[in-house]
Amino acid sequence: MATLKQQFLTLLHFQPLWRLILMLSVIVIGFLATTSSDYPVPSAPSDKVNHFMAFFELTIVTRLAWPHLRILWYAPALLSFGLSIEAVQANLPYRDFSFADLAADGIGILAGLLPWPGIRKSYKTNLRNSPKVL
Repeated sequence: MATLKQQFLTLLHFQPLWRLILMLSVIVIGFLATTSSDYPVPSAPSDKVNHFMAFFELTIVTRLAWPHLRILWYAPALLSFGLSIEAVQANLPYRDFSFADLAADGIGILAGLLPWPGIRKSYKTNLRNSPKVL
């Protein structure tokens, strides 16, 4: 029987799951950022905290979906997603373009890039953890 740590590491390495979660997150965040209706979702009193949390989550899920992808590829893509949300909001009568929201997106991305002790090491191949040859 696998230990809890092994099960957790297996889940962390299951990239199709994280890619699906990333796709769903982008769809939900894009919808919530452009809708005029209030939905009963947990949110902070400040819009900036919502932006921070959304892009923090997107960054972490992106790192799990593509662990070997360099930051130079996905950090600008995530910030471009934030900019595209603001551009769409600028054209909606019930939303406004905000550089402060874009800054909160960037801070969320930076926070999501903070080092994770032990997790990066778990992605490296280790001969001791390889399956035994029959």
